[in-house]
Amino acid sequence: MAEDPRVFFMDLALDEARRGWGLTNPNPMVGAVVVRDGKVIGKGFHRGAGLPHAEIEALADVRRNGADARGAELYVTLEPCSTTGRTGPCTEAILASGIAKVFVGVVDPNPRHAGRGIGILRERGVEVETGIAERECAKLNRSFFKWIVTGRPFVTLKLATTLDGRIATASGDSKWVTGEAARSRVQMLRKLADAVMVGGETLRRDAPRLTVREPEDWPRQPLRIVATRDAELVSQLPELYPDGRIEAVNLPDAAAWDGFLLGLGKREMIDLLIEGGGGVAASALAAHAVDRVEFHVAPKILGGKESRPAVAGASPELMAQALKLRGVEVARLGDDVMISGEF
Repeated sequence: MAEDPRVFFMDLALDEARRGWGLTNPNPMVGAVVVRDGKVIGKGFHRGAGLPHAEIEALADVRRNGADARGAELYVTLEPCSTTGRTGPCTEAILASGIAKVFVGVVDPNPRHAGRGIGILRERGVEVETGIAERECAKLNRSFFKWIVTGRPFVTLKLATTLDGRIATASGDSKWVTGEAARSRVQMLRKLADAVMVGGETLRRDAPRLTVREPEDWPRQPLRIVATRDAELVSQLPELYPDGRIEAVNLPDAAAWDGFLLGLGKREMIDLLIEGGGGVAASALAAHAVDRVEFHVAPKILGGKESRPAVAGASPELMAQALKLRGVEVARLGDDVMISGEF
């Protein structure tokens, strides 16, 4: 067990929350565990919008295990809800269960709810401690957190590049820049995404499926979006994608990007994944529409002045104009390297 048992049990709750990866939108992923005398007696996670919340699932698991939650501790990754929506308030279920203490990973960022559930529990005699593994709990739901506060989706720009920053040859050949592990990572990102975007050139060249294929029976496929002003390409979309799950959008400037993202948010789309190419990447970055970048860098050097860059657009004059990331993380994806960070 970890040195701090609170972190140990919150990590277990996070493991539960991750079981809802890509299935809960527009709700957050939440996990919960019930603990008595240092042992887990029940656990659960939120499985999807309209279904029981993690706390309810965990308390039901306690009963299935023939245990009693009275006097026990509850670890939950997100502040329990206190209002009636598609389901009842979790605060009432916690109070009815007799739970004595609640450990909360992160407070609900919704200005209408922030701290309310915690306050209700404390007023009714339940001890509450917050901020347990807070960074990890918040990171898991960064898409939900941005959407619930701003009304816009969290935007991730993912690009697969060579060491010299190229995504394709001059002729457009790009299969494959990175290896299988990196492509599996893309599948994970698509699971989480409500919509996946590419530029018109990428669509013309590759006609990518932009679907979740791992597993093949994944129940929630993202909407495809192509950023283009080519009317002829738009007219071909029904033939290229007969299932109809594709939309075209023209994004000439920052104002257009802002309106587009706000429109996605109104449709309860909280996560947008941009997969390139260089033109749409440059457009999104110039409009400050990107929250996070994830570059999958292959140990290859392509070379060539005409090879296609990861980010196209106008050439800056000064190094000081470079966009800087914060919270940079580096990880291995097989032989490739993943470098990510936020703005």
